[in-house]
Amino acid sequence: MPMPPPKPSTDQGQGRRIQREMAQLERALTDRGPLNRDALSVAVGGAYWEPGRFDRALVVALDSGRVVKDTEGRYAAT
Repeated sequence: MPMPPPKPSTDQGQGRRIQREMAQLERALTDRGPLNRDALSVAVGGAYWEPGRFDRALVVALDSGRVVKDTEGRYAAT
């Protein structure tokens, strides 16, 4: 017997989670100014996030325009 599809709330939970993670990135960059990837990860405790979560949140934040990367490779809040 096939399994039923996941509940819609599962997707909403993931959406809220990525929004929260992007907000953490923005807050750290607003408070500390432009940071390289490693310093940003330390600032938000990225080492304690589930594997891949920090990178995903950073990519989504960049794609959405909430975070930008400067010519020196540092990230900044918009």
